[in-house]
Amino acid sequence: MTVTIVGSQLGDEGKGGVVDLYGDAADVVARYQGGDNAGHTVVDDGEKYKLSLVPSGAVRGKVGVLGNGCVVNPETLFDEIDTLRERGLDPDVRVAERAHVILPYHRALDGIEEEEKEDLAAGTTKRGIGPTYEDKAGRRGVRIGDLLDPEVLRERLEYVVPQKKALAEDVFGKETGEEFDVDHLYDTYREYGERLAEEDMTVDCGTFLQDHIDDGDNVMLEGAQGTSLDIDHGVYPYVTSSNPTSGGATVGTGLGPTVVGQGEVVGIVKAYLSRVGTGPLPTELGGVEDQTPDYEDESGAGEAEEELATYIRDEGGEYGTVTGRPRRVGWLDMPMLRHAARANGFTGLAINHIDVLAGLDEVKVGHSYEFDGEEIFTMPPTTEQWGRCEATFRTFDGWPEVDWSEVAAEGYEAVPENARTYLEYVSDELDTPIYAIGVGPGREETVIVENPYESP
Repeated sequence: MTVTIVGSQLGDEGKGGVVDLYGDAADVVARYQGGDNAGHTVVDDGEKYKLSLVPSGAVRGKVGVLGNGCVVNPETLFDEIDTLRERGLDPDVRVAERAHVILPYHRALDGIEEEEKEDLAAGTTKRGIGPTYEDKAGRRGVRIGDLLDPEVLRERLEYVVPQKKALAEDVFGKETGEEFDVDHLYDTYREYGERLAEEDMTVDCGTFLQDHIDDGDNVMLEGAQGTSLDIDHGVYPYVTSSNPTSGGATVGTGLGPTVVGQGEVVGIVKAYLSRVGTGPLPTELGGVEDQTPDYEDESGAGEAEEELATYIRDEGGEYGTVTGRPRRVGWLDMPMLRHAARANGFTGLAINHIDVLAGLDEVKVGHSYEFDGEEIFTMPPTTEQWGRCEATFRTFDGWPEVDWSEVAAEGYEAVPENARTYLEYVSDELDTPIYAIGVGPGREETVIVENPYESP
């Protein structure tokens, strides 16, 4: 069967840890969208692995697949594989021949265009993700399969590179170098193609995964980012360039929607909210780098809110895996989660980071929005409308700091009562059962309520 792991918010929900948690029962872990902007940290046997492209299941000896919905930077891919090998692992990573290749000009143009957009900048990691997806949609992309065929690779580059060079030089007035040179790109990426072939890494993704399912293997489908960063269902234009939602799992792997739909779809929820980048955030606490309004006021409430934001950020390690940028933080946003539950069809929830909120006197939740004088319970369709929403909060009594390792060992009933009240509120509002509760960064620091591979 399949289990699909989906971020329910704005990324950074702890998806890699949940993939790792349920990874024992999975034989294959496939990523279905995104690129090396999607950093995730996996802790295994006390060792911490920071990955941005290799599927997190590969750390634990599973077959890792980069699906056709991914955009792949071969340099990053081989760097991560080589690093894992140096640390004594032997990752088995396959790449869909239909996946698109991130080339150096994509990265260069990503940085140029992000600077030019100013207020409309999406806060990208400037790793070429968006421009690669643009070329995919514009039918001028280079695919992994093209790296295996020298004639096709040369043909593709000779068509697209002059266009990119002209864009950089004539439109943006930039000087260009080897990242816009056909011969250099051909030589470099032909070598990547040769290594892919030598290590037998490329696959027809849908056929490869379906064959495993037909053989009785369990397949886990892993999304990057989160629902509100989805190109169709997110806070456009402050979004990624692909579909992190569960519909992307079928499109991005080649498995049929009935195959994915007959499996489990687990929504990963952070017990509060965080994000990197610009855009509205109705439940935000404080601000980062002047991205948000000044909360200072005579009552001192602004200062207290800023201190609370800093506390949560530091306790939760809310700094980007790839960029190191401090993330913006806020209270849990239930309209956002209701939107995610509908768009993805969650069958279960994994709620992480309740330990980060331990010790607070009270914990708030954005239960609904006030929007143009009306109470609404889900996100409005445009980002401009979302920016006009004011969160209506519910307040929960806080819970104490406890030995979370003991809680994980003892099970759900050992979770502090006030935290259980908070968790059950989320479950009830989304009409979705809780499968797991993250109480720390390690795989063993999780309260497992249900294993989706063992669900009836």
